Amino acid sequence: MPSTPAGRADGTVLADPERRLALAYAPRDRRDALALVWRLDEALGEAVARAGSPALAQMRLAWWHEALSGLGAAAQADPLLAALAKEPSADPARLLPMIDGWEALLDDLPLGEEALAAYAEGRGGTLFRLTAELLGSDAGAAEESGRQWALADLAFRLSDPATAGRALDMARRIAARRLPRPLAILSALARRDVLRGLDRPREQGSPGRVARAVWAGLTGR
Repeated sequence: MPSTPAGRADGTVLADPERRLALAYAPRDRRDALALVWRLDEALGEAVARAGSPALAQMRLAWWHEALSGLGAAAQADPLLAALAKEPSADPARLLPMIDGWEALLDDLPLGEEALAAYAEGRGGTLFRLTAELLGSDAGAAEESGRQWALADLAFRLSDPATAGRALDMARRIAARRLPRPLAILSALARRDVLRGLDRPREQGSPGRVARAVWAGLTGR
């Protein structure tokens, strides 16, 4: 069972500072729901990254799948699940594809385009689509940008250079779309990473990166 990350007493606070910044540009009445969906993505990523082996990662993702499928009964098992169970807009059936996306990364490295496409669609496409729907925006445009965001994010987290390069190449083929401001921030940072490439480190909190995020939050692009 995935544990509550250190430093987050209730397990529902976003760890990623860039997502926290993006959340600040969402309407106040949508922030709690968005934070829970985004936090679920973080929790699934932690389940994979901290597992130590594909088999253990598979077991942890299976636990999340079962828990989300029976969200009401499982709510007491985890603070995030308890919060999701109380959120009317958090339909468990619509969250499950995120697990499928993360599961696509458990194949042997290097990953091919088919596995990366399944990951990008399941994780990024689902996450951005649900976010856009919560914000009353075009889900189709958001879904495409979500795939780019997920591929760029993965490229800078992988130790396997072949898979990282392939993920970034796939991300480059996706065009920018007009998005609501919270997603525009994440998408703009992903495009920045894609253009800069793997030879330049992704430094969260750097002045240039923060400035780009703020500009996207103000302009929507």
